[in-house]
Amino acid sequence: MSDAWAAGAELTAILITVPELAEYTERWRSVSRSTARPQVPLTELIPPHVTVLVPWVAEPTDTDLARLQAAVASIEPFELSFPTAGQFPNGTAWLKPEPFDKVRSILLSVFDAFPECPPYGGEFPDPHPHLTISSSAQGGPAVVAEANAALAAAPAPTVLLTELELWREDAEGVWHQLGAVPLGSAPNGRR
Repeated sequence: MSDAWAAGAELTAILITVPELAEYTERWRSVSRSTARPQVPLTELIPPHVTVLVPWVAEPTDTDLARLQAAVASIEPFELSFPTAGQFPNGTAWLKPEPFDKVRSILLSVFDAFPECPPYGGEFPDPHPHLTISSSAQGGPAVVAEANAALAAAPAPTVLLTELELWREDAEGVWHQLGAVPLGSAPNGRR
């Protein structure tokens, strides 16, 4: 396990943020807590997102940004939806991104570009792309059932994914965007 992941603070990450789902997922994320900051709901720490790679390099350089850009240069922008919910064995409830294989291909391309940064510090070497709606402490079958019923009644918004965002966690466990790298030939600026 990497030292940065084991320390669990002031990490950097590559994310697919989905602010369009903030209102839709608030019912679950506003009552779910991070293990790093159990007194603060997820909604106050970080926007809805699919993690591509965490921890990433501690101090990203122009060379790191070029490596990331090269890793996703062949992946053109695409529509991203979240039609179903599920749960990991630890209780974490999530929404599944679709097209799943395309999202997974982004993760694998980035992992290949940064072999020195194992996903989740090596704790989960083959991560399943997902958007967390409820952490392990608050997750469970009831949350998954509620989310699937909500998705059946009113689907979550579909978004156009054109970039990966770079984020850094501060000493208080709150995440801030550092920048972005476009997919394929997409211009910077996503929506």
